[in-house]
Amino acid sequence: MPARPVDLDPASIRILEHLQQDSEVGIGDLAEAVGLSTSPCWRRVADLKAKGIIRRCVAVADPQALGLHVNVFVHVSLEKQTQAALQAFSDAIRHRPEVMECYLMSGEADYMLRVVVEDLAQYQRLIVDHLTRIPGVAKIRSSFALDQVKYTTALPLDHLKE
Repeated sequence: MPARPVDLDPASIRILEHLQQDSEVGIGDLAEAVGLSTSPCWRRVADLKAKGIIRRCVAVADPQALGLHVNVFVHVSLEKQTQAALQAFSDAIRHRPEVMECYLMSGEADYMLRVVVEDLAQYQRLIVDHLTRIPGVAKIRSSFALDQVKYTTALPLDHLKE
């Protein structure tokens, strides 16, 4: 059974909504936007961080501006789905910088990765030099993104308002 989401009051939800859009907003501007004075707003932000609701604040870079033009969704199937094989794959992939996301999946593939690279040659090197050399990898299927229709890092919060 999934863990029950944390109880947040309406002001904390508003704070989280604002910070998910702009984490660099000053505490005074944030407090004004959510209808609180500065000190209570600051305490709520600190509490969200202490509870692990806000994991960290990062800059979201534009991949195109950095020359990372190829976005690939990679489906990886293993020969066996043993704990050792799953752990070996996870350990091998965890520190690859071009792998933006990696999920253990149900369905046809065991893993789905989102990979961002400069070009097809760099992707080929990742496949040939790294993915195919991970013990237990049986099949790799790639789907190339043609256009990014939507991208967000903001989680939906409406379910917390009910």
